[in-house]
Parts: sequence; structure tokens; C-alpha cells
Amino acid sequence: MAELGPEEGRALCEALEGPAPTSVRLHPQRPCRWSGAEAVPWSPAGRYLTERPSFTLDPAFHAGAYYVQEASSQFLAHVLAGEEVAGKRILDLCAAPGGKTTLYASLAGSDGLVVANEVNRQRAAVLADNVRKWGLGNVAVTVNEPAQIAVLEGWFDIVAVDAPCSGEGMFRKIPEARDEWSENNVKICAVRQAEILREAWKTLRPGGLLIYSTCTFNRLENEGSLEGLLAEAGEEIVESTAFDCPPAWGVVCGRVGPFRTFRFYPHRTRGEGFFAAVARKVSDGGSRVRVPKSRRTIFAPAGRRECAELSRWVAEPERMRFAAVADVYYAYYESQYEAVKMLAESLRVIASGVAMGQIFKERLKPDHALAMFCGLDRGAVPVAELSEEEALRFLRKQEAEAAAFAEGMNLVTHGGAALGFAKRIQNRVNNMYPNSLRIFNL
Repeated sequence: MAELGPEEGRALCEALEGPAPTSVRLHPQRPCRWSGAEAVPWSPAGRYLTERPSFTLDPAFHAGAYYVQEASSQFLAHVLAGEEVAGKRILDLCAAPGGKTTLYASLAGSDGLVVANEVNRQRAAVLADNVRKWGLGNVAVTVNEPAQIAVLEGWFDIVAVDAPCSGEGMFRKIPEARDEWSENNVKICAVRQAEILREAWKTLRPGGLLIYSTCTFNRLENEGSLEGLLAEAGEEIVESTAFDCPPAWGVVCGRVGPFRTFRFYPHRTRGEGFFAAVARKVSDGGSRVRVPKSRRTIFAPAGRRECAELSRWVAEPERMRFAAVADVYYAYYESQYEAVKMLAESLRVIASGVAMGQIFKERLKPDHALAMFCGLDRGAVPVAELSEEEALRFLRKQEAEAAAFAEGMNLVTHGGAALGFAKRIQNRVNNMYPNSLRIFNL
């Protein structure tokens, strides 16, 4: 606050007491009614909404047509705009609930791989749900400490650390963050951030890009964390490729050695408090890639008959490889398969690729993840297009009219976007939407 001065300090305090703007980020492959809304200037897929709707009662939200993401944090799309992200390996080290993970997945494409790690198991489950809903099939969700991830030495092209912090930038959006804040908590966070950055740096290949971000204002957790990494690895850190940050955006740009820094204040930008920094690991011409030895066998390649059944469910079977984990079959893009296999055999992976389902008597009982997969072959089963009222009944797992469904398995859609599967057996409809995702009490 002292750095801003009294006048700007008052403006910041007033902004923190005002209403928070609502913004979303559109899915790259799905239609959305907000595609024509006001754009977030630093995020091509970002949109501001004039009011905050009930997202829970919007079938498009459950179909993954958009992600409700705070505008300032979407700045990372601009950070990566000048990078060759498609086909790269990206580590999102502190990934839950998944806003930045789905952003990276959208940029990485089907030949890229995002490893989204979250140390907290409950938060990791939410992360996995959001990744599944986004439906790109290019993410592996892991639950490991940063030191465990660090065994993948020099393996990633891009490493992003959205570090746990004191949350000063969320005082407007999450009022409870004010009650939880203390100077001691700031110090505790700074120590933890230094540990995370130290381990994250090991995983970055020479020439790779490091992105560090927090949702707090103070220098100890932001510039201080960068200075700590520079003290340990300064000779390996160089500037990243320059990119524009127009003054009209209101972003406060700065530097910490080779790091370019970007600070968002709610009184200057239409978004919450946010800090981001970017730099590159020096390219020394060496690879120095080290990966752990396999500790166990996880994947069992699908047999010929199973592959034939699984192939008819995906639009590009020639690009996929199928494997069983226990009794569930998964699909992986060919370019990712060996990498994900290595991860599953050495780390704790709770979700990866596309869970296709179980096979009984040579027929697939599809998993919900397959319905959400953008690479699903829509000709595999009949499509049941529902009205908004019918879609909400489906999402609540309420009784459905059998006449809206064909006999057998159906892909349930609303506005052309998939919501899940349902199976009609004569006059009865079995709703296959996961109980853990159903809408309650609304």
C-alpha cells in the first residue's frame, strides 16, 4: 500500500469494497452464447459478462462451453501468445481448481501434454472433474509433492507455478480471505513458495519458460520469491521473449533481474489482484533430461477386439492408442501415450487421457468422460437433443420422458453440446450422469 501512495491506496480500498466483475473463458471448440460479449483485452477467449448469472442452472456450464475464470488470471494467455505452445509439455504445478490448466490445455493442442498437479487430494478431485468437463484429452492430473515431481528433471518445456499465497488480491471476490490474512501467514506462504519454485525449476528444460504467479499484492511473496530463486539459480535465468503490454490495460509492469513482472490492481484493471512473472532457463545446448525408472506396470494395451470396439467411438481412431487400467479402458493421443505411461508408472496419477469405460461382451459401457471428449464420434450412438428444461432435469437426474430417446444408448445434448449418456430400455431411461456432479436443491 505504501508503494501506491495515499491517493492510489484509497482508490484500491474503494475498489475492494465495490462489486467484482464477472468473466468467463470460452472453450475453443464449443459454441457459447457469450461469444459476442465484451472481450477481455489480454485474453482472446475471455469475455466480460454484464451480470453474474446462476451458472449452476446453465446447461452450457455443465457442458464445458466456458470456464468461469477471473479476468486478471487470464493474462497468462497473453504471456504465452508469442510462444510455440502447441505440442509442448507443460507443468501446472499448483493446478486446482483448473482454470489455468484448461487454458494451457487449449493452447497445447492434441499433440501437447499438460501435467496438472495438486497436492491436496480433495482439490485434485475437483481439478480432475474440471479437466474431464473441458474434454480435450491432453491432461494428466497428478497428486504429488513438488519434490516428487522434480524427479522429472529437464522434462517440461513450460513450467507454471500459481503458488499458494496469502490471497490479498481476492479480498473483494472472497471476503473470508480478509479474515484469514496475517503478517505471519504472509511469511509462511513466502517460505512455501520458495520451496515450490526451487523444485519447479529442476523440471524445466534448458530454453524452457517459467511462469510464476500469485493472487496477492505484497513484495515478499512476489518479488521476494523471485529474488530467492535468482540467488540460487541466477546464472541459469535469462529474459523471455518480449511481448507488448499496452498502458491502456492498466497493468503495472516491472522487472526483477531477468524476470518481467506484471501486477494487476482492481482499481486499475477490470479484474482481481494478480501478479505474474516470466523468464527463461538459459539454453546451453544440453538436454540433461532425467526421468525415474518404472516402479510398476499400470497400462495393459487393449487387445484387437477391444480396439475395434473402442475405435468406433472416436472420430480419429488412427491417432489414438487404447489401454486398460484395471477394468477401465482409456484413450490417449499417440503422441502422448509413452509420456503418460511413464508418469503413471512413477507418480500418483488420478486421471489422464480419456476414460472410455468398461467392456462387457465386446460392447462398451461408456464413461461420462467419453461424452465430454471433443474427439467423440457423434455417429457412435443416437443423439438425444433436449430443451433447457429437459436438460436441467437430466442434470438433476430426475425422471425423463422415454419418447425423447432412441432405444439403447444415447448421447444427451443441449444446444448441440454434450451433457452425458443415457440408456433407454423400452419405457425406462437410465440416466448415466455421475451422481457426484448432479444438481441438488436448485
